[in-house]
Amino acid sequence: MLKYVLLGFLNYRSLTGYELKQAINRSTIHFWHAELSQIYVTLKALENEGCVTSKIQPQAERPDRRVYTITRSGRAALAQWLAQPITALGTKKELLLLKLFFSAQLDKDVLLAQLRVQRDLHQQRYHLIQNEMATEIQQSAEEYPQLVKDAVLWEATRRLGELHEEAYLHWLDETIALVQKKL
Repeated sequence: MLKYVLLGFLNYRSLTGYELKQAINRSTIHFWHAELSQIYVTLKALENEGCVTSKIQPQAERPDRRVYTITRSGRAALAQWLAQPITALGTKKELLLLKLFFSAQLDKDVLLAQLRVQRDLHQQRYHLIQNEMATEIQQSAEEYPQLVKDAVLWEATRRLGELHEEAYLHWLDETIALVQKKL
């Protein structure tokens, strides 16, 4: 799937691997993330498939950078993927839930500490989605009028992320209270 994430961003404009990582971190991180190493491996594969091309761009007083551009073949692959219906629910792996499921044997204070760390992390993500992502979407739509339709859909994905984090925070608060009371 990372291949389509990268093609999607490159469909907007040419970017370096690092810029692609930044784009992911500012927009899709709450539902699709990637490590920089994965991005570079996938870009190389996309280039071998003819879906992207790359050019070395010299920079004064900085290392040269490799800029990737989507090809006609890459646009066709992206369009074909986007048009395919999704006929099943995606699988979800949630490490916290897996550990929690088996954590009755843990010391109550250790378990509470782990839950509180998760609450802090989800609170940070909630603020990122609620504030920074919302601002970024609005600014992009204002700066690039041709992206107004895209921004509507970006906002829809951002809003689901916000609602998900609100629910997760509520659940963590309930679970912390439950552990304090019953374990």
